[in-house]
Amino acid sequence: MMETKEKKGSVERSRSMPKLRFPEFKDEWDKQKLKNLAHFQAGYAFKSGDMSSELEDYQIVKMSNVYKNELLLDRNPSFVNSINEKSKKFLLKQNDVVLTLTGTVGKRDYGYSVNIPESNKFLLNQRLVLLRGKKENSLFISYLLKTDKFYYSFFNESKGGTGNQANVSSDDVKNIKLYSPAVAEQQKIASFLSAVDEKINQLKRKKELLQAYKKGMMQQLFSQQLRFKDQNGNDFPEWEEKKLGDVFEFFSTNSFSRDKMNEEKGEVKNIHYGDIHTKYKALVDVECDEVPYVNQDVDLSKIKIENYCKDGDLILADASEDYNDIGKSIEVKNIGDLKVLAGLHTILARPKIQFSEGFLGQYVQSWFHRKQVMFEAQGTKVLGISVGRLKRIKIQIPSKEEQTKIAMFLLAFDAKIDTVSTAITKTQDFKKGLLQQMFV
Repeated sequence: MMETKEKKGSVERSRSMPKLRFPEFKDEWDKQKLKNLAHFQAGYAFKSGDMSSELEDYQIVKMSNVYKNELLLDRNPSFVNSINEKSKKFLLKQNDVVLTLTGTVGKRDYGYSVNIPESNKFLLNQRLVLLRGKKENSLFISYLLKTDKFYYSFFNESKGGTGNQANVSSDDVKNIKLYSPAVAEQQKIASFLSAVDEKINQLKRKKELLQAYKKGMMQQLFSQQLRFKDQNGNDFPEWEEKKLGDVFEFFSTNSFSRDKMNEEKGEVKNIHYGDIHTKYKALVDVECDEVPYVNQDVDLSKIKIENYCKDGDLILADASEDYNDIGKSIEVKNIGDLKVLAGLHTILARPKIQFSEGFLGQYVQSWFHRKQVMFEAQGTKVLGISVGRLKRIKIQIPSKEEQTKIAMFLLAFDAKIDTVSTAITKTQDFKKGLLQQMFV
C-alpha cells in the first residue's frame, strides 16, 4: 500500500491505493470520515408492549437479528402493524446498512453489519445504527464495514457500559476514518463483491436443499415407508424392535475440560460434548477428522482399557440447553491403533451386536429416535439424560444387508453436503482475500 498526504487549504488529506483494483481506475483513494460517505440514523427504543411475535406489516430489526454479518429475520422476530410520523424516520430502505453497536466486554460479538433486502418493511431498533450512502453507494459502504481497518477502528472506540456490556456510539462510528475511491470505482467494487456474495448464497441454498431432502428421506427410511430390496428384488426381513439396554453396553467417560486438551500433539484423543453439538458429522473418522488430544501431563492411569473407544461405538452428549441437541450422538470409526476417549458430558455406548458401519450414526439422527430422547430428557435450564433412561429407548433394527444400503445411501448425501460446505468455505476465504486486497 502506498500512502501520500497533501494539503488543501487548512485540511490535510491522506491518499493511498489498494493492492488489487480494476485497471481502468488510476486515482488515489481519499481517507475521510464515514459521515462524509453516509447519512447516519441511530435506532429507536420501540416499546415491547407495542410489539407482537405474530406477523404484521413491519418487522423491527433488533440486535438479535443481525448476527455474524447475516440478517436472521426468524430469530426472535418482533412486529408492529402501523407506524406514526415519529417512527417513519426509522423505516429502512433497500440496501441500507445496519450496524450493531453493543456487545460483550472482551469479545467481538458486535460490529456486525447487514444490508436491508427491501424498502418499507423494516424498522430500526435501539443499539443499531443505519448508514445510508449519500451517493447510491450503500453496498460499497457495507463492504467497507467488513474490512480489518474498520474493525480495528471500531473496537478501538469501544467503551464499557452496564456490567460486562461494551458499546460504541453512532458518533464514534461517524468519525472513523477510512480510505475510499471515487463513486464509479466504489460501484464497480460493490458490484463485483455482490456477485461473489450471490455465489456464496447459491451454495448455501444448495446445501439447505440437500439437507432438507436428506431429512425427508431419513423420515421415510426409518419410519419404513420406504424400503430397499435385496439383490434379487425381494423384500428384506421385518425390522426387529429392541431396547437400547438390550443392544448396548454403557461405559463411564472422563470429565476433562477444554484446558486439559490441545489440537497439536498427544498419545490419547478425547471427544468433547461441545464438539458433538457443533462440529462432528454422524460418522466421525477419528484418523482424519479433527479430534483434540489430552495434554500429556494429564494422568490417565486409572482409565480402564474397556473405556477406550472402539470402531462402531456411539458417543452421546448427555447435556444440552435445548431439546434439539440433547442426546445428540456420533458413531466413531477408523480407530485402529489410536487411543480415543469419550469426554466431558458424554455417554459411551458399545453395541453388543454388529451393525453396518455408518448405520447407527444415521439412525440416532432419525425422528423416531430423537423424539424418544427428548421425552426421556430431564431438567429446566440445562437438560440431561441418564444411562438408565437411555436404556428404555426403543430401537428398530433392520437386517445387516438393509442397514448397509441405508447407511450407504445417507452417507452419499453427507458426502455431497460436505462438498458444498467446502465450496462455501473456499468462496468465503476468496472473499476475505478480496476484502484485504481491494480496500486500503
